[in-house]
Amino acid sequence: MQEPRMLTTGEIAKYCGVNFRTVIRWIERGHIKSFKLPGRGDNRVTIEAFLDFLREHQMPIPDEFRNTSNRILIVEDEPPMANAIQRVLRSAGYETLIASDGFSAGALFGTFNPALATLDLRIPGMGGLDVLKFVRSTDVLKDIRILVVSAMPQQDLDDALAAGADDVLSKPFQNEELVDKVKALMG
Repeated sequence: MQEPRMLTTGEIAKYCGVNFRTVIRWIERGHIKSFKLPGRGDNRVTIEAFLDFLREHQMPIPDEFRNTSNRILIVEDEPPMANAIQRVLRSAGYETLIASDGFSAGALFGTFNPALATLDLRIPGMGGLDVLKFVRSTDVLKDIRILVVSAMPQQDLDDALAAGADDVLSKPFQNEELVDKVKALMG
């Protein structure tokens, strides 16, 4: 098993644009989990712990650590539709998770770290447009691709595009349409 790559306090300081002593203070205060090297006392931080720190403090994630995965968050409150979308996307090779309301979607954007989200506009809690605006206004989330999948009228779909959706798909749809749009958005 390969050991996880570790970062030095100097590397973290460079990524964050701060002095390495600031990083040491973050470590001492428990903001970043670290390990001390035996005999030397130097701190090392796993990439995962560094990314957790950045997300928790809403700091930008450096390009080299950006998620280029095949993870898709499905934001859909109707279980049959959510399961259908999940089945189609999983068979196309994507890793998926379902959020059934806007609040759980907000939490999963940070923890699941999807590259793309399918988003129904009519969901409980935070509505779909509110979720979309939240994602676009949050630095660490704003690059997530958003495909609105909704049975709402065309005007609502146009409003979603104006609010920052990358594309829209009207319900009902053909499975191939969904996969084609997701592939196009994922690059």
